[in-house]
Amino acid sequence: MRLEAIKVFCDLISSGSFSKAAETNDLSQPTVSRFVHQLEERLGGQLIDRSKRPPQPTSLGQAYYEGCKRLLEQYAELEVALRRGQSERALTVHVAAIYSVGLGDMGHHVERFERDNPNAKVQVEYLHPDQVYQRVHDDLADFGLVSFPTRSRELTVLNWREEEMVVVFAPGHSLARCKRIIPARLNGEKYVAFDKKLVIRRKVDRFLRDQGVKTDVAFEFDSIENIKKAVEVGTGFAFLPEPTIRQELQAGTLLSLRLDGARMVRPLGIIHRRQHKLGSATLAFIDLLRNNAIYPDRNGDRPA
Repeated sequence: MRLEAIKVFCDLISSGSFSKAAETNDLSQPTVSRFVHQLEERLGGQLIDRSKRPPQPTSLGQAYYEGCKRLLEQYAELEVALRRGQSERALTVHVAAIYSVGLGDMGHHVERFERDNPNAKVQVEYLHPDQVYQRVHDDLADFGLVSFPTRSRELTVLNWREEEMVVVFAPGHSLARCKRIIPARLNGEKYVAFDKKLVIRRKVDRFLRDQGVKTDVAFEFDSIENIKKAVEVGTGFAFLPEPTIRQELQAGTLLSLRLDGARMVRPLGIIHRRQHKLGSATLAFIDLLRNNAIYPDRNGDRPA
């Protein structure tokens, strides 16, 4: 039986009037009577004593009214809870990001956004690149932050920022004596590389190959943090995005130089499903990220 008929019946009992029940539900009186007849046929008994004025519920009708009233109250509570949940979800921005996006930078952006939008929250999940794409495809993230973003029919890609790639080495490395590094200086040097499965590895390999650089790959890792640790202990040099090593540069555990006569940047992009309608909070956070994008300084040998 439709919920509408149950509500009409409850309104009839509470008001004691067919006409009032019809008016409340924007129906005709014959429609109200038809609903009551359908309920009586379904239950196999009389619900309304029509010989009395105003109409009175029978014992069956009273029991049915009390049960239906609780049912309608529960349904109303359910709708309120679901609407509240949808509203809260709309104000929560779910972001999937590669590990190297930068906890410090992202934390700053999140703090600023939540300060300017006190009713909104941002949840950032740091993942392997493949997992970021999967979260976006599965609608488990409103958008993703990846390097060298891959375009497709399903995904929209927005440019976010560029990060200059620099040569990174330990203070005790032979490269530390250099004030400038031309690509040829890296020939034959031990190299700590990204894992071959990562897009950035293929991009870096192609760049170094175009520069005529032949390196000796000592180790491969799928995270920048592991690469930095390997470089710190003198395993070899690495080629990393400058923003990812700022803390180590400040602490003096790593040094860096830009390649003289050659330049490579790591583009970071924002990806989201084309068919996924972004909420106002998500769009506002994306605007904040893009308006505060960091682009590399093209002057000078050492990064600031």
